[in-house]
Amino acid sequence: MASIKPHKDGYRAQVYVQGVRDSAVFRTKREASAWAAAREVELRSDAKKSPAQKLTLLDMMKRYSEEVSPGKESGVREQKRLKAMEDLLPVDTLLVDIGPEHFAQWRNVRLKTVKPATVIREFKLVSAMFEVARKEWRWISVNPVSDVARPPPPPNRERVISLSEIRAMLRALHYRRGPVRSVSHAVACTMLLALRTGARAGELCGLTWDMVSADYITVGDKPGGRKTGIRKVAMTRQAMRVIEQLKGYDPLFVVGLKSSTLDANFRKYRDRVGLSGFTFHDTRHTAATWIAQKIDVLDLCKMFGWSNPKMAMVYYNPTASDIAKRLGRRAG
Repeated sequence: MASIKPHKDGYRAQVYVQGVRDSAVFRTKREASAWAAAREVELRSDAKKSPAQKLTLLDMMKRYSEEVSPGKESGVREQKRLKAMEDLLPVDTLLVDIGPEHFAQWRNVRLKTVKPATVIREFKLVSAMFEVARKEWRWISVNPVSDVARPPPPPNRERVISLSEIRAMLRALHYRRGPVRSVSHAVACTMLLALRTGARAGELCGLTWDMVSADYITVGDKPGGRKTGIRKVAMTRQAMRVIEQLKGYDPLFVVGLKSSTLDANFRKYRDRVGLSGFTFHDTRHTAATWIAQKIDVLDLCKMFGWSNPKMAMVYYNPTASDIAKRLGRRAG
């Protein structure tokens, strides 16, 4: 029921419908009553609308960024990506009016300026957002992104860092067999640890001393992470020697480096010695290729955190010459 009360400027009309309040001031009581009646009808009509008829794509992106992204390991990065995407998507469009054509157009425009891999990552994020809105929030009944063709994925990387490249990197980083005292030395030891264990950069940078046991380390993601969860990774004697070198460098974290610091220094010293074509993540390809020659595929999957053995084929990258040498040894 509307309320009409005198006001210094005339009459104030107040309405309250299903939790929504509104008010306005008018010169005459008749104008206030007319507005109140019309506004009540409008609010009742809005209350019957589905969320998709009232909310925009921007509303969805903001809620996802505030409620879902913080629970992910890459949450901050994801929030920044969502913010940047506000300038690329029809954010002011009501969800009920959003269709596959909007994302097909967005895909075509993005492919003119970024690589297909970037568009694929953005597709995954947007699709995940719509799925949460569909399954959990009940804002929509259909995911419009599911009907849009993704760009073809780029071929899997097959880059194995050669021994000569590893030696060049160790020289550039001033590696020595002794206690770690500098950032470059810590980067060198982290690279060696990655090559011996196959652990990711983020896993090694997050490794604390209480996660180190006599012959294995415990690595993995925090709850809500998108990778493989907690797992135990066996260490060789060489890996354990690297761990010993790192003792005393940082009281809490084993390698004492942030992921960004590790990546920046790895690239800097790689470029300084004139090397190219590989990143720190390629230590994982290299480790898988080395370790696969010593253990069976199921143990390899357990060590690397793969639930699907097909992932071994992505990371295990021997050359034809490597395979030929092993065949020769077995034949002999």
